[in-house]
Formats: sequence, structure tokens, C-alpha cells
Amino acid sequence: GNPGRARRMLTDWLDTRVGSEDPLMPAALLARGDALVASNEEFRALFDYEQLLRDFPGSAEFERAVERELAIALRYADGLRRRAWGLRIFDASDIAVELLIRVQERMPGSQLAERAAIELADYYYQRREIGLASEAYSLYIENFPEGPNARHAARRRIYADIARFKGPEYDASGLLDAQVRIRRYEREYPADAAQTGINSALVERLDESLAAQQLVAAEYSLDTEELAAARLTLQRLVMAYPRTIAARNARGMLSDRGWNVPDSRPAPADEAGPIIIEGPAGAVPVEEQDGSTTPDNSDAPGAGGDR
Repeated sequence: GNPGRARRMLTDWLDTRVGSEDPLMPAALLARGDALVASNEEFRALFDYEQLLRDFPGSAEFERAVERELAIALRYADGLRRRAWGLRIFDASDIAVELLIRVQERMPGSQLAERAAIELADYYYQRREIGLASEAYSLYIENFPEGPNARHAARRRIYADIARFKGPEYDASGLLDAQVRIRRYEREYPADAAQTGINSALVERLDESLAAQQLVAAEYSLDTEELAAARLTLQRLVMAYPRTIAARNARGMLSDRGWNVPDSRPAPADEAGPIIIEGPAGAVPVEEQDGSTTPDNSDAPGAGGDR
């Protein structure tokens, strides 16, 4: 209960053993780091933890030092600012990211690494760094396919892929990736897919956006007098997405120009229009209750309060 006194005693002891191989060095470094954390000097504590991890990788205190750094990373990721001159004024998000990565590197495959991996992915997701979030969730699924947060990561990765789509004028590869992963998610978690709406119904909604993207491409080809490309794009649109509003418009454009209209026999299109899901600056679909072991109170990137 007296971290200041403990720190002074440990500093005196450590100063007399600089460069030595005293078997108590790892324990002393861990204890002084803990004393600094107890004194709200967690950033200074990182120097002791890092020395322990660097110089004594085989010690019994190694795992505990990694655990301490993970705890500091989570506090910084939650918005705690780094202290200087007695005030918490410096943003520490970059330190949080670095520590979360180091935990995974130092103890790969461990429970600590699993926790760090999902926390890093969720951190990117909440800050709307969608590309990094999608990559981090992919790495989690690759490294921890049976992990306690595998379903959470799979669901969030789908939403991240959808959020990468900025509109029909932009690249739609994220939607194609999302459709493949939605079908896989529906096979692996059928009950959860039905509850959260990550199923064939969502695939059909994404078809509207993909069809709209092709329609914009065809219109551009028409504007630039690339008639062959326009015709081919319109015909492919009708055949690939016959149920969409864009396909209905494409059939009209083909008929007006006397071009062949593929016989796709489409069902009536949904009058609600294409679903346009914005990228990092906008919103993503609202996720249902999360059944993973990671607390999750908000699903849209940047909504805050997730951790």
C-alpha cells in the first residue's frame, strides 16, 4: 500500500546491480513497474517491463510482464492519455497499438495474444479505420480459428468489408468479398445468421449496390462513346443481377438502343432502391446482440463505448 516507498527501495537496489545477472533482477523490475503503475506512472512502468522482456525472456516473470503491458494497452486504447508534468495531456493511441502488436509477437498462440488480437481489431473498427480492421479480423480468424471471439471477428469482418464500399462510383471489391463471407458465415453459424440477418437476404441487398455500380460503369461508357463496352456491361448486369432495379433500368437502356436484351426473366424488383453503405466516414449495418466473449455494446465503427 506504499508504492512510492517501494519504488525508492527498488531503485536503490537496482542501481547497485546495473548490468549484473542477479537472479532477482526480473522480479525487481516487475515489482518496480507495478509500483509505478500504482502511482499512476504507467508509461514509466513500461520501461521496466520492456527491460525485463528484453533482457530476461526465460524468466518466470516474463508472462506477467506481458500481461501488465496488455493491461496498459487496453487503458490507452480506451482513451486514457499519457501523463506528463503531472497532467494527462498526450494521446497514447499509438502506444496502445504498438503494445497490442507486441503482445501477439511475444506470446503467439496464447490467451494473451488472442485477447490482444481481438482488442486491436475492435480498436480499429471503432475508430473507423475500416481497412485495418478488416485485416486485423482476418488475422484473428487465421490465427485463432477456434478462438472464443471467432464468430465476433467473422461478423465484424463482413461489416468492415461492406463499409469499404463508398458508392456506385467506387470500387466494389469489398462487397464481393462480403458476399462470399456472408455465405460462409451462414453455413458455419446458421442460427446466428438468421438472428442477425447475415444471410442470403443480405446478399440480395448487396446485389443492388453491385448492380448499381455496373450501371454507373455502363453509363460512363455511353458518355465516352464506348458503345461495345456499354452494351456488354448492360447485358452482363441483366444476367448477373436480374432482380435489381439497376437491371430493370439496364433492360430499358438496351431496348432503347435496339441492343439484345438477355432473357433473364427477372422477378419484380424491390422498389426500396439499392442499399448504399458508406465507407469509413459513414455508417455500417447495425449488428445484433453479440454472442462472443468480448463485450460489445455498439456495432457501427466509431460509435464508441465498445470496450
